[in-house]
Amino acid sequence: MRNTTLCHIEKDRKYLMLHRVKKQNDLNRDKWVGIGGKFEDKESPEECNLREVREETGLTLKSARYCGIVTFVSDIWETEYMHIFHSEDFYGEIKECAEGNLEWIDKDKLYNMPIWEGDKIFLRLIEDKSDFFSLKLEYEGDTLINAVLNGEKL
Repeated sequence: MRNTTLCHIEKDRKYLMLHRVKKQNDLNRDKWVGIGGKFEDKESPEECNLREVREETGLTLKSARYCGIVTFVSDIWETEYMHIFHSEDFYGEIKECAEGNLEWIDKDKLYNMPIWEGDKIFLRLIEDKSDFFSLKLEYEGDTLINAVLNGEKL
């Protein structure tokens, strides 16, 4: 299993999203995802989030809200614990990303773009400013087959 972070950086009702088109054998290939990546040894979720945002975008977060944790279970990929963050408090200039194309996407349009079905669940939780949540998402291939929020099946 692996630990990752994912940050949804917001400005003017838009999220900075990464269209994953540059890496082969990428579980997120052709999907639009938030900014994040794998923990390095001895990193906390907050430290990983700050580093990944800086590495992938060139932006520095001044603050971020730790929203919840998503447990991804897949019949193809290893189990992943993804720590979800949201920030509207950042500075810097966006740089090119080696993993895909960065673009500001209107929050309402995002739901009709190629994103993971389960992402729609935690995006709504972020937007609603829900309390810290635990979300389990189970996939067969790209198909979401089960979702459990704070122990309750959705």
